[in-house]
Amino acid sequence: MIHVEIYGKRECHLCEEVKATLRKVQREIPFDLREIDIESTPELYETYKERIPLVFLNGRLAFKFRVDEKTLRRRLAREKGKTPTPGPGGGR
Repeated sequence: MIHVEIYGKRECHLCEEVKATLRKVQREIPFDLREIDIESTPELYETYKERIPLVFLNGRLAFKFRVDEKTLRRRLAREKGKTPTPGPGGGR
């Protein structure tokens, strides 16, 4: 299973757009989606406050600010069969 993490926060319009794209593609290409709220800890907030949304595929940064649906599909296809590596969240 491909693991996808999105780093974002509430009241972030770009984050909502990215989540909508991820969910749309997820209906056709299965992957595990985990949302990380950067406001959950001061460390996450300070690290990512001006860089969200960020999307990691199997622990590797894949997108920043926006997700192109066609590119996402291509990258998900490429990730099939690879061993996941922990993202910055370390599997929290």
